[in-house]
Amino acid sequence: MVKTKENKFEERIYGYALKNAVEHEGRCVAGSVLSPLFAEGLQKEEVKLIMSKINDAVKKVNSLSMEEQKSEFDKISEKLSHRDVRDPNELPELPGAVKGKVIMRFAPAPSGALHIGHVIPGMISSLFVKKYGGKFYVRIEDTNPETIEESAYENIKKDCDWLFGNVSQYIIQSDRLEVYYKYALELIKKDFAYICTCDPESFKELVKKSKPCACRNLNVEKNISRWVRMLDKTKWYKGGEAVLRFKSDLKNSNPAMRDFPLARINEKQHPKQGNKYRVWPLMNLSVAVDDMEFGMTHIIRGKDHRDNSERQKMIFKALGKEKQFPWTFFMGRVKFKDINLSKRKIKAAIEAGEYEGYEDEKLPTLISLRKRGYKPEAFAKFATQRGLTEVDKVMAQKDLFDVLDRFNRE
Repeated sequence: MVKTKENKFEERIYGYALKNAVEHEGRCVAGSVLSPLFAEGLQKEEVKLIMSKINDAVKKVNSLSMEEQKSEFDKISEKLSHRDVRDPNELPELPGAVKGKVIMRFAPAPSGALHIGHVIPGMISSLFVKKYGGKFYVRIEDTNPETIEESAYENIKKDCDWLFGNVSQYIIQSDRLEVYYKYALELIKKDFAYICTCDPESFKELVKKSKPCACRNLNVEKNISRWVRMLDKTKWYKGGEAVLRFKSDLKNSNPAMRDFPLARINEKQHPKQGNKYRVWPLMNLSVAVDDMEFGMTHIIRGKDHRDNSERQKMIFKALGKEKQFPWTFFMGRVKFKDINLSKRKIKAAIEAGEYEGYEDEKLPTLISLRKRGYKPEAFAKFATQRGLTEVDKVMAQKDLFDVLDRFNRE
């Protein structure tokens, strides 16, 4: 029998699916099965040939108990390649990338200064766009009026211009409220969203039991009427009295996926928009809409966004754009043992006089690192050597700066 590309990789696909599940509490994802196959000789133009095999393996492995997964993995682990054959000075291949058509993004919130923790996911996305050609967007996610620091808008732009050098466009989400409203209304009209006025605690208890609330079965016309009332500045609804929810599967095994919120009323004055708007989209709505409208092809994000990615995929599907959902990789975190990366804590420490400002050389902010003489190329080398990995890495401050200093000298 001729050995095709599909059956050549079949055993390895199953093995990597098991490996990923064992390493991640019994749950594997297709992207993590695909990545190591490039080290086994898979070419990016061959990805389409084996994706059905990967999806079948993921489904099969996720149906097993954790004990069964471990037992199966023990039988097959010796046949897998455990070597990192990638040149650490070169980026890995980006699955499905087409020259000149890679579109990626970095999406900070303007709640304080950018710091070393933002560098790796943002830098590696920027580098991939430089490698393949395309567009790299910086999207400032400012739809929560309560957490915004007004100076952050300009500071983010300065930091990103310095660090990346290839930003195609800056997108400010609060300038796009009417766009999100349009998509919200479309979801309501398609009966994929509804306005919920239930008590939050009562709703939470119903969702836990996979039961609908009284608002869920209202007809489309009634929900459109409620949506108009939410937007109305004569305040038919007060803050907290009405929420736009996505109508998902109440039987979903993950309660967090059931009828999640898409938009809410927040009448706090927005630093950029003032009191122009009172209904603000939540992350899953605004991110899904922007990723559709700007044609994202690949996304690199933290592992803590797995659930959000699933929610956003549901929104794509509801709007008939499931095939446009971008390839997504969930990056392992670099955890710094002795560096404070909390924007809130850094801001509080500055206000308390512990630091002179975001430029203080004792802080891990990009503006401080720039002042200390670090060059963008040092961070690019750091991100390149880390590559695409779901594995978390723990580093002490001294180890980090030893590496950065070496790269900076080079």
